[in-house]
Amino acid sequence: MKALTDKLGRQIRDLRISVTDRCNFRCTYCMPKEVFNSKYRFLRRSEILSFEQIIRAVKIFAALGVRKVRLTGGEPLLRNRIERLIGGIPEAAGIEDVSLTTNGFLLDAKRARELKAAGLTRVTVSLDALDRKTFSEMSGGDFPVERVLDAIDYAADVSLPVKINMVVKRGVNDQEVLPMARQFHGSGHVLRFIEYMDVGNVNGWRMDDVFTAQEIVETIGCELPVEPLEPNYRGEVARRWRYSDGGGEIGVIASVTQPFCRDCSRMRLTAEGKLFTCLFASQGHDLRRALESGDSDESVAEWISGIWRRRTDRYSELRSENTAALKKVEMSYIGG
Repeated sequence: MKALTDKLGRQIRDLRISVTDRCNFRCTYCMPKEVFNSKYRFLRRSEILSFEQIIRAVKIFAALGVRKVRLTGGEPLLRNRIERLIGGIPEAAGIEDVSLTTNGFLLDAKRARELKAAGLTRVTVSLDALDRKTFSEMSGGDFPVERVLDAIDYAADVSLPVKINMVVKRGVNDQEVLPMARQFHGSGHVLRFIEYMDVGNVNGWRMDDVFTAQEIVETIGCELPVEPLEPNYRGEVARRWRYSDGGGEIGVIASVTQPFCRDCSRMRLTAEGKLFTCLFASQGHDLRRALESGDSDESVAEWISGIWRRRTDRYSELRSENTAALKKVEMSYIGG
């Protein structure tokens, strides 16, 4: 089958699926509690895709060339019986990797075993600070950071490879960059630092708040020297660095200062069934309607193919203070 490419020659390879728009955290860069409070209307259960619909969608995407699936949210572990969904995804011929991004709060030893047994390939845990006060400020609540650190250990105990994601915001948690590097140096886990991004419109993003990739690498390198590594594959979002002393590697996701749009291979599916071709998009495409139309998988595949072939997204390469103010879908909805 001829590779499915967009107008910039980018091949579809990755599908990110938000399984819920709900989360138990209120991280300031994603779901600030001033907006996502008791008055906020989350999706009703009847409005979100069923596991059967998601698995059907994955099978269609696999036939188009998707090889990696990541489950996100909101917080995906809030979705009831998500292990059943994970178990069904490998049925799609061609899917090589099924991963999940979580804040770790609900990931105990039993859940880690169940996720591994269901067929989860990898887990990414969000952790923005080790200091309790800073962690609480970033996560928007009185959550014990030790519980997230335990979750990382539980995943490792069942041989689930772990990546840790840290969003770095200047003046809030940039002082935690080096302590985080120290914590996971030599652990076998890959720690990834993410520049604070202007996803959505409710997080009050300003360019001045971005602690840049260069500053991150320089901060770590002053104590733990690092050297660059080649990407594992084309389209890898994190720029890789390894510790010169053999203590493992880190990654830096620099969408703001070092855009990687030209190699983007991802499509995103929201919990209610909307497809988005860019993390910073403002409009989606109604896959749920297509799935419920009675059309064949082949017809739905052709509809998706048309969306991808028309794709020209390169928001991060065009980013400015003006584009940051454009109305965009929120991160908790699109799944990061």
